[in-house]
Amino acid sequence: MFTGIVEEIGTLLVREGLGEAGGEASAARLRIRARKTLEDVAPGDSIAVNGVCLTVTGVDDGVWSSDVMAETLRRSSLGALADGDPVNLERAVPPHGRLGGHLVQGHVDGLGTVRSRTPGEHWEVLRIALPRELARYVVEKGSVAVDGVSLTVSAVSRVDDPEPWFEVSLIPTTLRETTLGASAPGSPVNLEVDVVAKYVERLVGARS
Repeated sequence: MFTGIVEEIGTLLVREGLGEAGGEASAARLRIRARKTLEDVAPGDSIAVNGVCLTVTGVDDGVWSSDVMAETLRRSSLGALADGDPVNLERAVPPHGRLGGHLVQGHVDGLGTVRSRTPGEHWEVLRIALPRELARYVVEKGSVAVDGVSLTVSAVSRVDDPEPWFEVSLIPTTLRETTLGASAPGSPVNLEVDVVAKYVERLVGARS
């Protein structure tokens, strides 16, 4: 479990394809340089990379590795990462840790796309397009994880909008200390909606 509070921006050093299926890599090994995130980390621990929960398979001199299956590459923006790309990193929260953001599982629900950036005096507003099947879980003043960053939704599109979107307002700290500060319009972003909303929908549907 994570909280969506990014600890640092790491760097993908190498993405190595592992095996092939249909002409494409069936899995990949990522080697990521980090500093703070590797404190007290050992093989078997979990680290979220752009909001995707990955298992540490090795640590060596400030670089850690993880094997990523094809399903994860296909369903998240990790499939489009290239050597040298920056990534948001967060260690799993310990039982005694503070819940600084909201409950984040590291299970990506879908890919969104940065539609626009609107600068303000002390913040910047990002409008993000999202899949229609996820739109019902995103509400104004609710929580959403974008590339692993816990954010509060500041505005949403109409329920019947054929191309749904939501907006988040990024403070200078978020712009400076996460990859969202450099996400240009058209960039894909990993989205994880509030898990509580999904459970409520499931329970209400079962009762009805």
